Amino acid sequence: MFPLSKLLSHLVQVGTLTVTDADGGTHVFGGRAPGPSVTMALTDPKLYKSLFFNTELAAGEAYMDGTLSFPDSSLREFLTLISTNRNKPTGRPRGFQRVAGAVSRRLKRFQQSNPIGKAQQNIAHHYDVGNDFYRLFLDDGLFYSCAYFENDDDTLEAAQVAKCRLIAAKLDLQPGQKILDIGCGWGGLAIYLAQMEDVHVHGVTLSTEQHALAVERAKEAGVSDRVKFELRDYRELNQQYDRIVSVGMFEHVGVPRYDEFFGKVNELMPDDGVMLLHSIGHMSPPSTASAWLRKYIFPGAYSPALSEVFPVVERNRLWVTDCEFLRLHYAMTLRHWHTRFEANRDRVAEMYDERFCRMWEFYLVSCEMMFQTGAQEVFHMQLSRNRDASSIRRDYIFEALQELKKREAERL
Repeated sequence: MFPLSKLLSHLVQVGTLTVTDADGGTHVFGGRAPGPSVTMALTDPKLYKSLFFNTELAAGEAYMDGTLSFPDSSLREFLTLISTNRNKPTGRPRGFQRVAGAVSRRLKRFQQSNPIGKAQQNIAHHYDVGNDFYRLFLDDGLFYSCAYFENDDDTLEAAQVAKCRLIAAKLDLQPGQKILDIGCGWGGLAIYLAQMEDVHVHGVTLSTEQHALAVERAKEAGVSDRVKFELRDYRELNQQYDRIVSVGMFEHVGVPRYDEFFGKVNELMPDDGVMLLHSIGHMSPPSTASAWLRKYIFPGAYSPALSEVFPVVERNRLWVTDCEFLRLHYAMTLRHWHTRFEANRDRVAEMYDERFCRMWEFYLVSCEMMFQTGAQEVFHMQLSRNRDASSIRRDYIFEALQELKKREAERL
């Protein structure tokens, strides 16, 4: 099973991994310290090399193809074992893996090419797979981004409303304001903002499926006179907005285009305007996106280190007036999504096929692990052209949260 055996001997120090190879042989790795015990079966001898040279891409593809499986265990247990060991000094990349990582980082600019036109193709790859599919595992409001759990036992629906409430509070909405929602998804946040305050919201998206449903939902909610959705790239806009919000879109911008993004944000705001950016990031140094995620889930996407964001914000003469980190909330969100996905797995298989199901299982569970034990987190960055465009004391956020809860209760 060489050279995979060398990699696993080095990696697995905590817990035990028992591997059945393509010839039926059994190999046991780890056992030096107590931890998870996982069984893995490989049915293709080509995996011995591919898992060594490009571990994550090969593992994801093999799981999708069924040549890598976990009898008497689960994908979640396997990824928990790997995550546990990666956080140990012995789990750090060695030799070839370090070289491959360095090469990938040098190619990052090409991996994140998202010009107008190409950006829409990348978005369509993921978001235009079908609204009926997303209804099978998202909440009732169809929010496809990190929720905010005020309590660990909150329902997914409650946590997504709490996320909207937190964002609305940080935007400090005032009657009559014009709001821009960049990457508005299925319109849930835009509709919420219009329901909570007498504001006009302009949402833009590159997904045809999301746009059609967002328009329909605004009509059903009775706010279509104040909420407008366009199938349009935000870079094509030329008017100013009192408030700008973007949730889960910045990950699709790409580091080479951060100047373009923040320059446009500056251009679209008046001096007293405020922007709230909700994005995935990571607490480790700049790196590259997962090769498997880039290939199968999010082409052109990347979650930045904050050291890649702040310098660009500074260059575009924007003040960071507030910043907050949601560290484990996305792991909790992804756990909810995976539970709902598994409950509807048979329906997904009927709509697509078994390989599609396994691809999404790998996506949901591996991403959960990134937020549970890896370097991923979510950040809220409030931006403005002026240092005092928002209150210099955070009390206004908590006061707004209480007022929004009252308005929500009145609507019930």
